[in-house]
Amino acid sequence: MRVAACLVLAAVSVTSQVPEDDFHVYTEPPRLLLTASRLKLLKRERERQSERWQQFEALVAGKAQMAEPALAHGLYHQVTGDAVSAKSAAAAARDARSLALAYDWLPAHREELKGRLRTALSPGIPTTVEGARNLAFVAIALEDHTALERLVKDWWRKQIAPALLSGQRVISHADVYPLMEFLHVIRDNLNIDLRDDARPYFHDLPTERLLSYYPPTFPAPENDFRIPFGPPDLKIAALSRAAELSLVAFDSNSTATQFVQGWLMHDRFMMRGVFGVAYEFLWANPYQPGLSYDKVPLRFHDPRAGRLFLRSSWEEDAVWVGYTGGKAEVLREGKPQPFQVNRTIVVGETVITPAKSPMRIEVKADHPTHWYILGWKPQAWIDVEAEDEELDEAFADRGGILALQLKRKQDMSVRLKTHGTP
Repeated sequence: MRVAACLVLAAVSVTSQVPEDDFHVYTEPPRLLLTASRLKLLKRERERQSERWQQFEALVAGKAQMAEPALAHGLYHQVTGDAVSAKSAAAAARDARSLALAYDWLPAHREELKGRLRTALSPGIPTTVEGARNLAFVAIALEDHTALERLVKDWWRKQIAPALLSGQRVISHADVYPLMEFLHVIRDNLNIDLRDDARPYFHDLPTERLLSYYPPTFPAPENDFRIPFGPPDLKIAALSRAAELSLVAFDSNSTATQFVQGWLMHDRFMMRGVFGVAYEFLWANPYQPGLSYDKVPLRFHDPRAGRLFLRSSWEEDAVWVGYTGGKAEVLREGKPQPFQVNRTIVVGETVITPAKSPMRIEVKADHPTHWYILGWKPQAWIDVEAEDEELDEAFADRGGILALQLKRKQDMSVRLKTHGTP
């Protein structure tokens, strides 16, 4: 009894020693995106006259009309110390994010920017990822620990992280880059890794990024783009690439992000236009080792949100299938086609077949082992009875997808039948 009591006291003591998060900002400017190590790398890229630096310099020094002049000229000033670029960046700063960047990156212009920046400090809780990112930038620039605590505790930990874990929310292609900026500045300045609040989601994010692109690339005038699923939009395609570059910068050691690095480091995708060139220069690290992405499995299943992405190969003419919200989309040879799952078909390393209760599927010995049965009621309980095996029970995910892994060296039948929802 005495030992048990001691153990309890020890556990309480250890728990009480866990430090509370500190939302005060102690870092020195620049605080936003440009850590000391990243700025050192960028200055070295200038010394080496790397291709990314030359392209960035050619546009900024050549007075091209940059899509985000405060970002581009401010970044150029940080690398070169050029006073003219600093003046241009300060004059171009308008919205909350660009004002915060200008205030943080342009020490000679802080007094003229401070009043405008304070008016951008919203007292409420943001409703969008972009709004949260903007508020974080302003709060860090002005060292407002109250706003930062509200962002982390009330927006992220009470709203967003639980929704990501449950599958009620996924981060759209348009929101991944603002999210990555938000994660970077919180970790860089508060030493808080917000991924810890939704680890399973972020564990899957790198693979989801790769599988959610359409197979054919789009040849834009400046460079080629990979197009994420959804309505084609080159700005979102550029921000998606920027998001992946910043994802590698955030965690360069994991195997999953090293596959992303292998996906990114192909010269024909290097962004060279007035919108993407600053992000390319800011985030890309060509010296970071990458792994060949063609080793990534040709499927991604997200049971939390009920999503499925499949490819037949990593080639440009691959068949691609996306299944989200109970609806399917397919590309064959780069062209969208109607997709109705009315028979069993094989897509790369995966078999998909339509749901029906009761039903029986015939599994051939040479079939892939991964099967997805589409079209159940969301979260339906399903009896699974494989030939010569005991009855098993499974359930469909939020999108009505039942995932099965069937390993057999000979043909067999599998019977399935629903019996309600949990």
